[in-house]
Order: sequence, then C-alpha cells, then structure tokens
Amino acid sequence: QVQLVESGGGLVQPGGSLRLSCAVSESIFSFNAMGWYRQAPGKQRALVADITSDGRTNYADSVKGRFTFFRDNTKNTVYLEMNSLKPEDTAVYYCNVVSEVLKRTYWGQGTQVTVSA
Repeated sequence: QVQLVESGGGLVQPGGSLRLSCAVSESIFSFNAMGWYRQAPGKQRALVADITSDGRTNYADSVKGRFTFFRDNTKNTVYLEMNSLKPEDTAVYYCNVVSEVLKRTYWGQGTQVTVSA
C-alpha cells in the first residue's frame, strides 16, 4: 500500500512562509501525476497545485505567484513552498499521487496550516 506522509504545517502570521513536505513510500517516478489540495472548514477540498502527466505544473489562481510546487526525486518527496500567506490560506493541506496504470489515487493524512495574527 502506498503511503504519503505530510509535514510542515503549523501556525504562521499573515505574510509569513511555510514549506510543506509529502514523503511518498515508493518512487515518485511510479506515478503519473501528483498534487496538493486543501480543505478549509465548511468547504470542499480544492486543488492548490499539481504536476500533470505531461510534466506541467498548474496552480490555483488564488496561490499563483505565492506558492511553488516542486519535487525531490532522490528523496521521493514533493513540497509546497508557501509565501506571503493570507488568513484565507488556512486549511488542512493534503498531497496525492495518481497511478494511471493502477487507476488509483493515494492521499496523505493532511497537515493543518493556520494563518492568523
């Protein structure tokens, strides 16, 4: 079973930065796509950023220019660098990876990010 473990969340003041990590139990080359999502209280889970099977990186409009999604293949880890954080970025952040061969999507357990003064 593929396991994903997120870390790096916490409490940060508006304008601050955090880096989220997502360690994957298998080689990330095994997967066709990967992404970061977030779910704020009372709202549906929404895409923050993803890397698609053709290698493109996409960002939600609300985070463009502030967040960066990158990967370290040697560590089987993906990251979400978050800068200029706003209170509306407060949410539980989840990473996922997609296997088109197995037709499965795997999720981590989530990490809480709270942006507050």
